[in-house]
Amino acid sequence: MHPYVMLGISIAAEVIATSALKSSQGLTRLWPSALCVLGYGLAFFMLSKVMSHMATGVVYALWSGLGIVLISIVGWLLYGQKLDLPALVGMAMIVAGVLVMQLLSKTTSH
Repeated sequence: MHPYVMLGISIAAEVIATSALKSSQGLTRLWPSALCVLGYGLAFFMLSKVMSHMATGVVYALWSGLGIVLISIVGWLLYGQKLDLPALVGMAMIVAGVLVMQLLSKTTSH
């Protein structure tokens, strides 16, 4: 499987797990808690596979940066959490940083 596909699965699993963590009410609700554990397990498993193909710093920057942006969007859509201008600017800077790394950096090659 291509490393970027594995990274995408890892990011998606982490976002799902974090959303489930919010719904688990402190891991007191069974199904959201189970989804949380399974999601984080899959996220870290796939992340470990990606790291054998790409530089650790690059992988973690992509995983955490895109995860922050996506979970913020999920929080806004599912939980009605507000995103003010500084939050939106910060997320735009994260996306810009990811694009700079992917388009201009030689460290992202595998």
